[in-house]
Amino acid sequence: MDEKKNIRLTLAYDGTGYHGWQRQKNGITIQEILEDNLGIILGERVIVIGSGRTDAGVHALHQVCNFKTASGIAPESLRRAMNSLLRDDIYIHKAEYAPPGFHSRYSVKSKTYEYRIWNRKDENIFLRHYSWHVRKGLEMVKIRECLSLLAGKHDFSAFRSTGSGNLNPVREMIRADATRDEQGLVTFVFEADGFLRHMVRNIVGTVVDVGTGRTGVDEFAAIFKSLDRKNAGIKCPPQGLFLTMVNY
Repeated sequence: MDEKKNIRLTLAYDGTGYHGWQRQKNGITIQEILEDNLGIILGERVIVIGSGRTDAGVHALHQVCNFKTASGIAPESLRRAMNSLLRDDIYIHKAEYAPPGFHSRYSVKSKTYEYRIWNRKDENIFLRHYSWHVRKGLEMVKIRECLSLLAGKHDFSAFRSTGSGNLNPVREMIRADATRDEQGLVTFVFEADGFLRHMVRNIVGTVVDVGTGRTGVDEFAAIFKSLDRKNAGIKCPPQGLFLTMVNY
């Protein structure tokens, strides 16, 4: 009988200074920082499981992870202790007991990502680590036409980077939309039951080609149907991507 407690953490982090979520031999990661500090507090080695692996430079407003521990420390006490040790670019919002069968990755129902573009000619030095600077104007009507084609259950192979561990390329896109504010910040929102490797960044890179007039909506539709990543646009840079919600 497993007497260990299952602890669920909800946290946020600025991914600028990290080589992504997953622990690596070369380069500091979010998982490494969490596991090392939990080890100090709990007096035991734990393995932290995230809802998904964010890439180097990608941020999270709402990431979820869980781990098993034999410690009797209360979740709220653990949260306070962790926040006192963590760097100022990682913050744990909530710690709680989870059911024994809860798994941060496999229990997910849907995730939401945002991608942000600074769409002005001039740089915004305060957003350089949190957006992609696209100087050429974007036609939002055409962008939304492209995004509307993604709704529903489809094979997203055209937007899957090589090296993906996902054998099944079919995902259900629950929401795909984009807005632009008066200052010129364009925000894409994608909610799906799962995402392939670099899927959001590849979609945005391809849609931006339409928004700038480089390609058309019909061409985007053809790229999507082709199921061939070679036909799609660039993979846009990581700093504009945010994991904003994980639903269970």
